[in-house]
Amino acid sequence: MLKHLSAAGVVSVVSMAVATPALAQDGDPLVAGVEAAFPPWAYVEDGAYKGIAIDAMRAIAEDQGLTVEFKDLPWPSLIPALAKGRIDLLVTGLNVTEARAKVLDFSIPWWENDDEVLVAADSDHNVVTALCCGATVGAQGGATQYEWLQANLVDRDVDVTLRAYEDYITAVEDLGTGRLDAVVTSTDTAEELIDKGRPIRIVGTIQQNQPQALAVQEGDPKGLLAQLNAGIVNISESGQWAEIVKTYSPQASIRPIPTTMPDYVDSYQTPIPGYTP
Repeated sequence: MLKHLSAAGVVSVVSMAVATPALAQDGDPLVAGVEAAFPPWAYVEDGAYKGIAIDAMRAIAEDQGLTVEFKDLPWPSLIPALAKGRIDLLVTGLNVTEARAKVLDFSIPWWENDDEVLVAADSDHNVVTALCCGATVGAQGGATQYEWLQANLVDRDVDVTLRAYEDYITAVEDLGTGRLDAVVTSTDTAEELIDKGRPIRIVGTIQQNQPQALAVQEGDPKGLLAQLNAGIVNISESGQWAEIVKTYSPQASIRPIPTTMPDYVDSYQTPIPGYTP
């Protein structure tokens, strides 16, 4: 639902490979798909992959004796590439949804997110006017934020124009030039963009409690879930996970791992590979 809603009428780079220093078990590195334009989870800076998901995956690989390479793909290509076995896992901050659970298998969840409504820093919009009344709203095409806007605004005949973007950086740039009235993105991405000095501000929160996890091909044909789950637990218990999160998102609260997971995720039914509650 929308918090701080004060009026009725609105429903609340580059492509490269970087290997970890860990030893592979079978000689072949795992190919981890990322969207390297999604701070603070995955991005490129000075020619190197950085971000919460990047560093966490490196730590998991080292813990489990694996080797991993990161492959940057546009967001709309990531899930199809994994479903077809063109990559081995997906490590960008990936929201768990029922539709995705039908074509992917998920690790134990390591994060939960809400979404934020962003406007330009000098905008007069509030959370109501940003999402109605002829506003043009941007979100990443295929992302859960775009799907929420489509289902809760466009499909309910709220007077908005919804635009899909390949990444949120471009959407926020269009917000600054006046091509958009609002952008909806995850809380951690919104906070990261503000911390980096983008001239934007948050006018409202869409409370989602959306779990995020790593993903592998449906059926886990390479048997990765047990190692991924064990590695996630180990870096959490060692404190390494908290250090990684705070490096990229100092204001973030560290959630207990695992966070909650919806019942529709088949790969999270007892016994969970590599994890004993």
